[in-house]
Amino acid sequence: MPLVLTRSDLAGLVTPAQVIDVVEQAFADLADGTAAQAPLAVAAVDDRAHFLPMTAVSPRAGLAGSKLLADIPANRERGLPAQRSVLVLADATTGEPVAVLDGGLPTRLRTAAASAVATRWLARPDARVLGLVGAGGLALEHVSAIAEVRPLEHVLVWSRSDATVRTFVERTTARHPDLKVTRVGSPASAVGSADVVCTLTPAREPVVRGAWFHPGLHVNVVGAPPRPDHREVDGEAMARARVVVDSVSTALHESGDALLAIAEGAIDEAACGLELGDVVTGRATGRRAPDEVTLFDSVGLGLLDVAIGRLLVDAARPTGRGRSVDLSA
Repeated sequence: MPLVLTRSDLAGLVTPAQVIDVVEQAFADLADGTAAQAPLAVAAVDDRAHFLPMTAVSPRAGLAGSKLLADIPANRERGLPAQRSVLVLADATTGEPVAVLDGGLPTRLRTAAASAVATRWLARPDARVLGLVGAGGLALEHVSAIAEVRPLEHVLVWSRSDATVRTFVERTTARHPDLKVTRVGSPASAVGSADVVCTLTPAREPVVRGAWFHPGLHVNVVGAPPRPDHREVDGEAMARARVVVDSVSTALHESGDALLAIAEGAIDEAACGLELGDVVTGRATGRRAPDEVTLFDSVGLGLLDVAIGRLLVDAARPTGRGRSVDLSA
């Protein structure tokens, strides 16, 4: 019978290192052609609510899965998350339902893990300062994930919200007491003094400028929803960096960071032709020089949801967490 796992069931089941490992393997499987990723589709009557089924098959995990992601910006005014999701997993051989998971925590964990994989392959080995533009739900998980792949000593964080920053600082210092955490007054300050930057905002207009980039910087562009008219970085940022994407087809369909830079003439489509999986598998080189500027454009892949779904289900079953439900009853 399929296992239903709520948000509280999922808490604390896996470590960032475990998630990074399965996410990195998923990128490699996609590059090798041993996993299948469906094209990202959007169902919307108007711009107020977008629904995205993110579907993939992973023979390694033995699962097919689909995460239904709802992107509803007006939810913030309702006191609800702007993005909500549920993940459904089925046996890849029989189609038998395996599990239904609340999508919030898996999404945060696998998104941060994807940034960590990109950082592992693209950032300088001696990177010690992490700059965060945005301090919301993705921020703490990014600190934990990036700390697994680089010897972090200092986190610089910027956010428009005082309350959000205070909460982030409290939670980060509790989880990582050896890290120095400093609030800075502008996105430029978070970028200018960092070795690795993660943009974690739902921005529609750029919050980070390429003019602020310095030699050796690595940037993970993460936060904007998968909408062609939303972006966190300007065209100059895309032009100044060597760009790596999670999926070429997804980036050229839903990444506003890529599509708007192309529309402005800052870059062409070929500039977004390198996938992280090609770097992970050795088909392409990661960082090529200490002073190179690199940028990972992370839109999101259903295959990563399937990978972490397998990890979470396997971790949950021995603990007795969740509830088995006979859907055929």
